[in-house]
Amino acid sequence: MRIGVPRECKDGERRVGLAPAGVRALIADGHSVAIALGAGDAVSFTDAEYRNAGAEMIASPEALWSCDLIVKVKELQPSEFALLVSGTTVFGFAQLHRDRDLLAAVLGAGVRIIAYETVRDDTGALPLLAPMSRIAGRLAPFAGAQSLATDRGGSGVLLTGVDDVAPANVVVIGAGSVGSEAARVAAQFGCRVRVFSRGQARLTALCRSLKELGHDVETFPLSGADDAQFRAAVSDADLVIGAVLEPGRLSPKLLQRSHVASMRRGSAFVDVGIDQGGIAETSRMTQLSAPTYVDEGVVHYAVPNMPALVARTATLALTQATLPYIRALAGRGIAQALAADQGLRAGAMVWQGGVVHAGLAADVNVPLASVAWA
Repeated sequence: MRIGVPRECKDGERRVGLAPAGVRALIADGHSVAIALGAGDAVSFTDAEYRNAGAEMIASPEALWSCDLIVKVKELQPSEFALLVSGTTVFGFAQLHRDRDLLAAVLGAGVRIIAYETVRDDTGALPLLAPMSRIAGRLAPFAGAQSLATDRGGSGVLLTGVDDVAPANVVVIGAGSVGSEAARVAAQFGCRVRVFSRGQARLTALCRSLKELGHDVETFPLSGADDAQFRAAVSDADLVIGAVLEPGRLSPKLLQRSHVASMRRGSAFVDVGIDQGGIAETSRMTQLSAPTYVDEGVVHYAVPNMPALVARTATLALTQATLPYIRALAGRGIAQALAADQGLRAGAMVWQGGVVHAGLAADVNVPLASVAWA
């Protein structure tokens, strides 16, 4: 199979879909790999390294996008829509739920989309999303600390506190990969951390793991947006971190405008789940070149590709996770690989003009197409 890796063009995006080691493995499997010139420059993977691994370096976007399998990081951008070739497969983060123009473009182009964010492993976990979620979770308190600074419109709270001034109050909504990492980092900063989640088992596991590290956090079950304890905690918070994900679906709006309005002016909200629409009624997507805005007096940080801030680490983590799936898709053929692996099949979103993912079909209110690999 011929595999193509374009240069990412989303604002601030510096990751790349394959590392040279991955190219070498695919070449050894008997495939050919085309890499866009300069695709790995930002993470110090040079064109020479890719050539030495056996890749063909491509200057023409049209030649690259005609490959059988396109391996990306972030969702397709408007500048890439015209490059799509019917019958090809795009493997990367898809984010089709929140962008009707993007969905219309891929349906009209007749391509196949397999989304990193909904591929599952044998345990039901999300192996391709998880490393990026952990990175985003670790970055979230740092993004919050920047958002609290006065140059971003914040009130000037130092997250760690100093001398006799207490550290910040931090509320984390969600106790999965993102929320757990965010809570751990905030606790390491010495913050008072309160975590709310609809999953009691996750809260219990988080509390236990942090206590083993010597950190005490307060955990609370979240019954819904009207939960009085939740409302009081949000109102009292210096920083709220949204870390809720429903794989393959739009995020629930757990943070209402009234919650945000109750927060002290100059406090901050980091919505890590903005890729899936965000969890707040006040959330709207930003970008790395302009990451914040102020609504209801609260500084909002809503960047969909936070791991791009640490692009080399994120690329290494992501490509280690995706390579076995890329090898399976290329080795078996797309339809055959999906038929053989239920977890990989969970990533299939669009197939040559039809929506084949039930969650996506429900969110965008379109009929669910029959699956071609059944």
